[in-house]
Amino acid sequence: MSNINWLGSQDEFPNPIDCPDPDPSVPGLIAVSERIYPGQLARAYQMGIFPWYSENQPVLWWSPNPRMVLKPSNFKCHDSLKKTIKHFLSDPQKNICVDDDFGAVVRSCATTRRKDQDGTWITHEIMDAYTDLHEQGHAHSIAVKEHGRLIGGLYCVAFGGMVFGESMFSHQTDASKIALATLTAWCKQQQVEMIDCQQETAHLDSLGASPVARDEFLAHLQVALKQTNIEIPWKFDKAILRHWL
Repeated sequence: MSNINWLGSQDEFPNPIDCPDPDPSVPGLIAVSERIYPGQLARAYQMGIFPWYSENQPVLWWSPNPRMVLKPSNFKCHDSLKKTIKHFLSDPQKNICVDDDFGAVVRSCATTRRKDQDGTWITHEIMDAYTDLHEQGHAHSIAVKEHGRLIGGLYCVAFGGMVFGESMFSHQTDASKIALATLTAWCKQQQVEMIDCQQETAHLDSLGASPVARDEFLAHLQVALKQTNIEIPWKFDKAILRHWL
């Protein structure tokens, strides 16, 4: 990674538009830092850059090309998920809680085992950094609960009219899909046109996400950051899921 920028606490990120791939052998890797410095995470998101690394690695900052995104209008609410939503809405013991369980949702995303995946990229440093964003009003959680117990959820980042999906988890079948269906319904209501999914996976593809060129993503980001009609603070409940029925 000899050509990658190593950032100190006062250094700015290279612009992905001007400096798309400093090291072609590691496509999408924009910069590296020893740690996540104060204010750095917020600046990164507003430039279309995000951290993704493992324990005992330096912080790796990415802006991949192409970029996986989910346009809320393209969300695939399959018949089986619609059936699950109907049961969810009719059960008074099942609820959606927004932003009141942020730490619990992030910890669950970090500790829930996933098929064909060893470990997690959600380190203690990541938890602390996103908790700071949450306290600033820029990171949000959607918790899916049954009898008051957390059974699924997701957390995301938002600036202006741009939403960046981070991680989901399920302790019950389709619980993470319920969380994503909730988020996409809210995004449609708020005229959010794109949810960043960062990197392509078969699971996201099955739900309607698709890759776009980095230039297209970054151009949309600059417009979305100026969007001012978004409801703040986030306030919605499970009734918003009726959008998909």
